[in-house]
Amino acid sequence: MGFFDGLLGGRAADFDSGSAATNSIQLTKRHQQVSLTKQDAATGHLRVNLTWRMRTSDFGGIQRTSLFRHPFKALKPAEVLGHGQSMVNVDLDLGCLYELTDGTRGVVQPLGNYLGDVNSPPYVKLSGDDRFGSASGETMYVNLDHREEIKRLLVFVYIYDQTPAFDRTHAIVTLYPSNGPRIEIGLDERHPQARSCAVVLIENVKGELIVRREVKFVYGFQGELDRLYGWGLQWGRGYKTKAVE
Repeated sequence: MGFFDGLLGGRAADFDSGSAATNSIQLTKRHQQVSLTKQDAATGHLRVNLTWRMRTSDFGGIQRTSLFRHPFKALKPAEVLGHGQSMVNVDLDLGCLYELTDGTRGVVQPLGNYLGDVNSPPYVKLSGDDRFGSASGETMYVNLDHREEIKRLLVFVYIYDQTPAFDRTHAIVTLYPSNGPRIEIGLDERHPQARSCAVVLIENVKGELIVRREVKFVYGFQGELDRLYGWGLQWGRGYKTKAVE
């Protein structure tokens, strides 16, 4: 089992609009941020969900055969190859670095069982740890009724094993505000050696809650994200207990 960082102790606006067809906002390189305040979505519980699946190219794809050489094979259904055990064992984790307006800083993540609290500081809580990429994925809740006490939140994703696999997975982080369209950030860029990714920054800017796409991949773990964004926490090696299948 691999080891990862465990905690030791405690711009110019470019807004996107929602899609009427999908009731969603997709944050991209071109449209990087949205205001929850302007969408009347800066109250209640903000649900943050991580889901992922293996890229189709990793499943071997559909077997294609020349119809000129084998014309009758066009009548047979396409054969899709299965994937190996190594494809199943990708374990993506959802986490959040937080900074409150009183200066309190910390992390919410499965590693180290830092699951947070939604009704008291840091007003961020992780619902659990999905080790196998289930359909529901991993979910985190942010209590925006305490938005005046929140300075910034950095939502990140990291891989819990020793094999980088962002290039083999298709991951999406989706924010579900209490009002208005959901906000989607896809991790579609190919970074085969990356082990962590800063996905989205939620920041209180003069009383306005801004959601900004980051999607910055790093080759290290949470400590490297900390240094990149200047959180100033102390990190050490952390482990998970063995999962029960």
